[in-house]
Amino acid sequence: MALAKRIIPCLDCDLSVPEGRVVKGVRFEEIRYAGVPWELASKYGREGADEIVFLDITASHERRETMVAVIEKTAEKVFIPLTVGGGIKSPGDIQRILRAGADKITVNTAAIKNPKLVCEGSKKFGDQCIVAAIDSKRTGKTKSGHECYIYGGREPTGLDTLEWALRVQELGAGEIMLTSMDRDGTKEGFDLELTKLISESVSIPVIASGGVGNPQHILEAFTKGKADAALAASIFHYGEYSIKEVKDLLAKNNIPVRN
Repeated sequence: MALAKRIIPCLDCDLSVPEGRVVKGVRFEEIRYAGVPWELASKYGREGADEIVFLDITASHERRETMVAVIEKTAEKVFIPLTVGGGIKSPGDIQRILRAGADKITVNTAAIKNPKLVCEGSKKFGDQCIVAAIDSKRTGKTKSGHECYIYGGREPTGLDTLEWALRVQELGAGEIMLTSMDRDGTKEGFDLELTKLISESVSIPVIASGGVGNPQHILEAFTKGKADAALAASIFHYGEYSIKEVKDLLAKNNIPVRN
């Protein structure tokens, strides 16, 4: 029997304020307020989300205590898997976040700067805990045409997205969270070509991210993009569509989902 496809709301969190706040942007810019982290996470848990991804988009060590406190409060109210990313640079950081209540961590910049982190994290905590985040942009400067970016999409790396996806799999990542920077927040749909390229090239699960505008886009992530999970933010945060509406559409199209 086919594994159920996962619907994952993403909480981009600005922790520059004490309690944290969920925000959403367009192509990593034009940020606007969306809600309180634990309130939104709890709401999505009740509505049938399969997981929650929590990203500290303004991460730094100075806010580590704030990040842990917000994760602890969120984990108290959410009873589905919680993945946390942002500012994680060492096995000690991974341990701290997992102890705060996260089930998985996601790393992008730190993994590219120090690939051993993926390997060490996988060996110490299990590959199921390590999600490699890849922020990708079509630049035409690499073999596949897609290039990895770091520091919240601010800095190109010269790394080919496909080559890096294969590399993080070798290093021990248990999953890839693939974000199309070109589509992020546009509501134009996922970059299906990119999603399919990575999904069919690796053997670990791929989470499609960037560009959801309606439930049909999520259906396409599975049927055309061959993804294992779909990440969405705006359509859920601002009440445009519900998780139930998405899952109903998927079920009608014979895509296995958890009720």
